[in-house]
Amino acid sequence: MRSDWMLIRRARDGDESAWRELISRHRPRLMKLALLVSGDPPAAEDAVQETFVRLLDYGEEQTKGSFAALAGTIVYRLALKERLRANKQAALEGFDQAGDTVSPLEAVLNREQDRQLVKALFALDESHRDILILRFYGEHDYSEIAELTGLPLGTVKSRIFYAVKKCREKMKRET
Repeated sequence: MRSDWMLIRRARDGDESAWRELISRHRPRLMKLALLVSGDPPAAEDAVQETFVRLLDYGEEQTKGSFAALAGTIVYRLALKERLRANKQAALEGFDQAGDTVSPLEAVLNREQDRQLVKALFALDESHRDILILRFYGEHDYSEIAELTGLPLGTVKSRIFYAVKKCREKMKRET
């Protein structure tokens, strides 16, 4: 498997197949993250597109860390900015998990589980919801979340613990 940083270098040089591969690898996760943060499908799509454009501008000195974490950070900030600007939450119906090849029954079960999870996430207050989204959809570790949000590490840990606990409770009640 080719590294994401190598693919971005090739994409900068005009290699369309590298660009397509990079997008197919990361777009589904970034869309899910952006949609959960912004609550608005068109805003999420815009955030993901802008993320890929910005990634093309990153210099070689910034390619030492995780590409997924950097992309997650960029899309999170863009989606958060959009949410704050729009100050609204759109219906999350039509939530798509592109790239999955599952049976029709599995697809229905996955959609129902996703619907329940999204419902549980949106039952949380924003401060807990955002931390949880960064952890599980943004694939950030605790220290990255603390740096990204400007919160102390202990606060990040306690919010994740609390948010996971509340989501589990809500999902158990729903089933």
